[in-house]
Amino acid sequence: MRNEYNFKNAKPAKTVAYLNKLKTNKQKAKNMPKIIVLPHAELCPNGKTLENIAQGTKIVDALLDNGIEIEHACEKSCACTTCHIIVRQGFSSLKDASDIEEDLLDQAWGLEATSRLSCQATVEKDDLTIEIPKYTINHAKEG
Repeated sequence: MRNEYNFKNAKPAKTVAYLNKLKTNKQKAKNMPKIIVLPHAELCPNGKTLENIAQGTKIVDALLDNGIEIEHACEKSCACTTCHIIVRQGFSSLKDASDIEEDLLDQAWGLEATSRLSCQATVEKDDLTIEIPKYTINHAKEG
């Protein structure tokens, strides 16, 4: 069952309202940020662009929702570093990391100045370009 609008039987005012709603939705989508994921040998070999990501979405959720199976051993509770990412563009648009996140990042493999835990960083107004590091440290799995 498709959600189609019947223009033939619609009153002109309803048709105009429907078309305005479509235009508004298209403008909202146009203004929604995107995440460009750089290629990762296992998780995303060709890289990927994630379009129309709602502001406030955790980066880990955007990745998982778009088929990029980034590890998140602590189930997104800010207790490990397996969802570590490096923000190559758009870092300044993110909210500051908490002290707990900063402490955990000190244990992450390949730490850089623009590293974040994707379970803690949320998409804001700007587009992001991210890199998933080649390795992660999973203390639960690796002992």
